[in-house]
Amino acid sequence: MTSSTGPSGNTPPALVAAAMGAFDMLREYFEGAIMVDADARIVWLDGRYRRLLKLADDYDPVGRPVEDVLPHSQLRRVVRTGRPSLLDIMQFDDRQFVVCRIPLKDEGGVVQGAIGFVFYDNVDYLAPILKKVESLQRQLSRAQAALTRERETKYSLSNFVGTSELVQDLKAQIRRFALRDGPALLLGETGTGKELLAHALHQASDRAEGPFVAVNMAAIPESLLESEFFGVAPGAFTGAEKKQRKGKFELAHGGTLFLDEIGDMPLSIQAKFLRVLQEGEIEALGSNAVKKIDVRIIAATSQDLDQLMAERKFRADLYYRIAVLTVNVPPLRDRLEDVGPICERLLETIPRAEDMAGWSLEPDAVALLRQHDWPGNVRELRNTLERAAAIAPTESLNAEIIARAMPRPVTRTAFKDGPELADARARAEREAMIDALKRANGQKSVAARLLGVSRSQFYEKLKRYDLSG
Repeated sequence: MTSSTGPSGNTPPALVAAAMGAFDMLREYFEGAIMVDADARIVWLDGRYRRLLKLADDYDPVGRPVEDVLPHSQLRRVVRTGRPSLLDIMQFDDRQFVVCRIPLKDEGGVVQGAIGFVFYDNVDYLAPILKKVESLQRQLSRAQAALTRERETKYSLSNFVGTSELVQDLKAQIRRFALRDGPALLLGETGTGKELLAHALHQASDRAEGPFVAVNMAAIPESLLESEFFGVAPGAFTGAEKKQRKGKFELAHGGTLFLDEIGDMPLSIQAKFLRVLQEGEIEALGSNAVKKIDVRIIAATSQDLDQLMAERKFRADLYYRIAVLTVNVPPLRDRLEDVGPICERLLETIPRAEDMAGWSLEPDAVALLRQHDWPGNVRELRNTLERAAAIAPTESLNAEIIARAMPRPVTRTAFKDGPELADARARAEREAMIDALKRANGQKSVAARLLGVSRSQFYEKLKRYDLSG
């Protein structure tokens, strides 16, 4: 065996001889080798390895810590763990070595040292493998980034467009509620922007750096709800994964759990859900271990929870737990003055041809859009604009194009109500409010429920018709 550095150190001679014998048999497949003792000090260095490292002829590495010669060596870890490293890339100055590291054990299995082989001094041999590894790493990075984005808020309060007094009051309320950490309940019709406001509420809170986990109650089968919320312990049931699967509560720890359409939550899960809110603890399916969780709940629904409670489809105790801070999101028909700004924002997101400068909405089109009552709210408005963009010959959207894209005939007879019609409607609405207040014995929340409007809408109309006194 050609070597400029002979065996030395505390490694038993028989073990050294056996290792060197193995190296002799395989030397044609390797470019060099190094051996260390149980303290990761060099006991032998092959002459070819010396030349690879360009060591001076008078330099004796025997007895030195392996890192003195190979700063990035992992032989110490192999000695400490007793586990081989069968294929690795080690950096040395501006070069990379493909290496293999094997622990040396005595007959009793005690680690006495380790030997490292250099396969190649050029990683070009492994170019196909490295290319595949790099591709997998990129895919993993993209998947991790996508997961991180899913756990982050997508919207801020600036994304809720509007200049009306209703919107200004709503945003002020969201900012106030963001300073508190209690559960919040967002009430409003479908398409009004409840999820957007949930994101904004999280982002403006002290939990903004934590995860935002959203769950649509209507989209999860009842049989899977428990495992989705609380997680699954390893081997909890036949076919279960061998590693623990975290539930939504644990994923949202330190942040916010948003429950969309909470009115669809089955009674079978409501009691368990209430216990988590009361105790701040979860127990995974099939596990006896209890975990503490720190999660803020934001719930939303387009349903009438009062009616669901009356029908015993929603627990009253759960309602009072989640309705600590209640936000009523106004429908679009109550803030028609916001239609123009909302359309401008929506049109920015609608695809257009490359040669188009951008969509523009003509004043007569805006006037026409304001005549519709928008039962589907902003979601319906967006769909209308998308249809209009699809049939428009140019980037200019006028009333004619909008009329063809409208979901159904305009509910009013003209682009703008005449004074007689507007006055008649205002008088009828004022009289209906006075009648509702009388029937409710002056209780405004009850009167609002009788009229089928939210409390915020009711108070706005009180102010409008000078009934707040």
